[in-house]
Amino acid sequence: MRTTLHRWEPFRGAATLQEQVNRLFGNTMEPFGEEANLTNWAPAVDIYETAHELVVKADLPEVDPKELDIRVENNLLTIGGERKFEKKVNEDNYLRVERAYGSFSRSFSLTNAVNADAIIADYQNGVLTLTIPKREEAKPKQIKVNVGAPAVAAAAAVGK
Repeated sequence: MRTTLHRWEPFRGAATLQEQVNRLFGNTMEPFGEEANLTNWAPAVDIYETAHELVVKADLPEVDPKELDIRVENNLLTIGGERKFEKKVNEDNYLRVERAYGSFSRSFSLTNAVNADAIIADYQNGVLTLTIPKREEAKPKQIKVNVGAPAVAAAAAVGK
C-alpha cells in the first residue's frame, strides 16, 4: 500500500483569486485614476560593506537630484524625495499606469563605525550611490606575526 502525502497550503488559491479579481475589474475600471499615479512608493535599495566603507545604492529613476533630501540624525540615515508625475501626455491617452509617483522616504540605522560627516553622494543614470567611509578605528588592521628568534629576543628584551 502506497501512501501519498499532500502538503496543506492555506493560501494556495489566494494568488489566483487575486488574479481573477484583477481580470474581472481590469477592463471595467478606469485605467487612470488619482490613486494610480500618486501612490507612495519605496525605492529599491542595496547596501553592502567593504573593508573601508559602507555603500548604499538606491534606484531613483526620474527623480530630480535637487528634490533629494539625504540626512543623518542620531545614526539614522534617511533618503527622501519625490518622483513627480509629469503630465506631458493627456491622461485620457494612458492605457496603464503601474509606476508609483509621489514622495518617498527610506531610513537605515548606521553603526558608530562609520564617519557620517564624510558621506559622498553621487547620482548617475537614476541610481543614487552613497559612500559612507568607516572610522579609522573601525577599519580592519593586519597584525604581523614574528616567527622564530626575533620574537623570542624581543620578548626577552621587554622582560629586562
